[in-house]
Amino acid sequence: MTTWKPDPTFYPSPQMAMEAPREQLAYVAVINPNNNGRPDALAVMDVNPQSSHCGQIVNRVEMLHPGDELHHFGWNACSAALCPWAPHPHVERRYLLVPGLRSSRMYIIDTQPNPARPRIVKVIQPEEIYKKSGYSRPHTIHCGPDDIYVSALGAPDGNGPGGIFVMDHKTFEIKGAWEKERGPQQLAYDFWWHLTQDIMLTSEWGTPNMVEAGLNPELLLGSKYGHQLHVWDLRKRRHLQVLDLGAENQMVLELRPAHNPNQTYGFVGVVTSLKDLSASIWLWHRENGQYAIRKVIEVPAEPADPDLLPPILKGFGAVPPLITDINLSLDDQQLYVSCWGTGEMRQYDVSDPFHPELTGSVHLGGIVRHTNHPNSGPLNGGPQMVEISRDGKRVYFTNSLYASWDAQFYPEGILGWATMLDVKPAGGMALNPHFFVNFGTERPHQIRLQGGDASSDSYCYPNA
Repeated sequence: MTTWKPDPTFYPSPQMAMEAPREQLAYVAVINPNNNGRPDALAVMDVNPQSSHCGQIVNRVEMLHPGDELHHFGWNACSAALCPWAPHPHVERRYLLVPGLRSSRMYIIDTQPNPARPRIVKVIQPEEIYKKSGYSRPHTIHCGPDDIYVSALGAPDGNGPGGIFVMDHKTFEIKGAWEKERGPQQLAYDFWWHLTQDIMLTSEWGTPNMVEAGLNPELLLGSKYGHQLHVWDLRKRRHLQVLDLGAENQMVLELRPAHNPNQTYGFVGVVTSLKDLSASIWLWHRENGQYAIRKVIEVPAEPADPDLLPPILKGFGAVPPLITDINLSLDDQQLYVSCWGTGEMRQYDVSDPFHPELTGSVHLGGIVRHTNHPNSGPLNGGPQMVEISRDGKRVYFTNSLYASWDAQFYPEGILGWATMLDVKPAGGMALNPHFFVNFGTERPHQIRLQGGDASSDSYCYPNA
C-alpha cells in the first residue's frame, strides 16, 4: 500500500519516536507445543491503560497449518523508509511478516483497517523460499530503507550456510539471497546495521540440524555453536571482518546497535561460557578504522542443588543465566538483559557503553526459583523475549524460548505468560502488579508494539 504522505508512525530520529503517542496494542507470536493439531497464533494484546480490557488478549489470528513454530516476526516497513536514499518513502507500516521457524512457511498479516482485528492476506510456502533464496528456517525480519531483510538459519537440507534474503516492501516477492561475497561466514542468527555507515553485522547460533532437536551437549562442549560476529559492507553485500569472541563463548545471539545513527557501537548477548556457565554482554565499536569487540558485562551462574535441576544441568550443580535476549532503549541509555535460566531481568545504565552499571533487577520464574508475579502462583520459564516501548517507560517480556529447548531446561512443561515492567525515571524498574497475561499451555514468544518499538525501527537522522 502506498500513501501520499509518509506513514505517521515513521520517525526521522529516535527522539521523535520517543515523543510519539504510546502504544495501544501489542502483537504476540504464540506457539502451540502440544501436537494436538491446533496451529500457532498471532495474539492481539490490549495495552491501553484507559481500556477496560488492558492486559487481556482481545483477538487472535490462527495460522493455517499446525507445527509452524512462530518465533520472530516484523513489519514490512518502518522509520528506515525515511533515510535519504530510501526508494519507498510512502509505504505503510501495515503488514506483519510472521514466519514459522520450523516450517519455513511465512504468513503476511494485514493490521488494517482495524489493528485489533488483523487477518492473513498471503501465505508464502517453504518451497518458494527454498527456490528463490536458497535458504530455510527464516528467523529475524528487519524493514530496511530499500527492502525487507530476513535472516535464515540454514539451507533447505538443514545444514549451512545460513544467511539473509531480501523481499519487496509491497508485493512480498522474494528477490533472492542478499550476500554477494560471503567470505568465511557459515552460521547465522540475528542481523542489524549502522545505516549511515553502510555496515551490517550478523551473529551466529547454529544450523537447523544443530538446534531443532534441542541443545546438543556434544556440539556445545566441542565449541561448535556460534562464537563470532561478522561485519559486512551493506551496499556492496560483501564480508569485511570477523570478530571472534573466543570458542568458549557459545551462541552469540541478539544484536542491539545504538539507535543514534551517528554512533558506531552496539551490544550483543552470549548465552553461555564453557569456562564457568556464565553469560555475557559484549560491545562492538570502531577502533583505528576497524571494528573491535570487548566484554562489558558478565553474569555468573548460580550454585544449586542438583536434585532441583533438569537432567541437562544436574552434573554442573548450577543454574546458568542463559542470556537469550537483550534490548536497548531508544535513547541508548538502558540495556535490558533476559536471564532465562535464573529467571531474572536486569537493567543496566549504558550511557557509558564501555562501563555499564547494574541499576535494576526483577525475578520471575526461573529453573529453581519459580518466582511468582503478584497476580500468579509460582511460575516457570523466565524472562525471555523483551520489548521496550518507544518512550522507554514500559518493558514487556514473555517466557518461552524454543519448544525443543524449553523441554530440556523446563522439562515439567512451560506454562506461558507475559508481563510488563514500569521503568522508574531515575533508573530502576518494578513489575506492574496489574499486568499479567496467562497463556496457559500455549507459549508466547516475540512481542511487537503497534506503531513501532525499540527493536523494530532503524533511524537515519540523529536526535536534535
